[in-house]
Amino acid sequence: MYNPHSGAVTPADRIRFLIRKLGITQKEFARRIGIDPANMSKHLSGRLPVTEGLMNRISVDLGVSKTWLAHGRDVPFSKDREEGAQGGGAVVPIYDIDVVAGTEELAQMFTEERIIGHISLPRLKKDDVIVHVSGDSMVPVIEPGAYISINPVNDSHNIFWGQIYVIVLEDYRLVKYVRRADDDEKIRLVSANSDYDDMIVDRADIKAMYLVDAIINYRLRC
Repeated sequence: MYNPHSGAVTPADRIRFLIRKLGITQKEFARRIGIDPANMSKHLSGRLPVTEGLMNRISVDLGVSKTWLAHGRDVPFSKDREEGAQGGGAVVPIYDIDVVAGTEELAQMFTEERIIGHISLPRLKKDDVIVHVSGDSMVPVIEPGAYISINPVNDSHNIFWGQIYVIVLEDYRLVKYVRRADDDEKIRLVSANSDYDDMIVDRADIKAMYLVDAIINYRLRC
């Protein structure tokens, strides 16, 4: 008997199980995760590998546990659990929010209406939330369209230097490496993409900060 939790079963087998469980066609499954149906067929037949990017996309778009998809551990739909199995992280919500678009304070945007799914991955904490990132200033670390897990920082003086943060200012929101500036009352914001110049920002101008706990790059390589 087919057991979708068995480690002997491949990720492609578990994707086929998902399609049957959802009661949809292979073409509709491909449409829901935004890939070409012909490529979906190739992934399932073994002509293309089930890549990390494909598993990330299924996990984010459909709320499927990546631990289950990759290894057969955990349960398929992690939103049914409070904690991931086998050392997985907490189940956290995915919000339909572009973290660098607009000027509204993020804390006011985390509403039930904006939740589009849930995900469980190692290292995620219960207070984390998932949002997506547009733009290329953090390429290749954060790809355009990637999702990031963020956690609020209550004190702009309590910074882990060299880590990636979401910085909320009066007129815009940024995702950058945060480094020391010459003036202790300022911080330096650094892009991963060398086409972008560093920015110096006054701590007093920061409305909110969020530490980036995890990055889920979304691009498919197939």
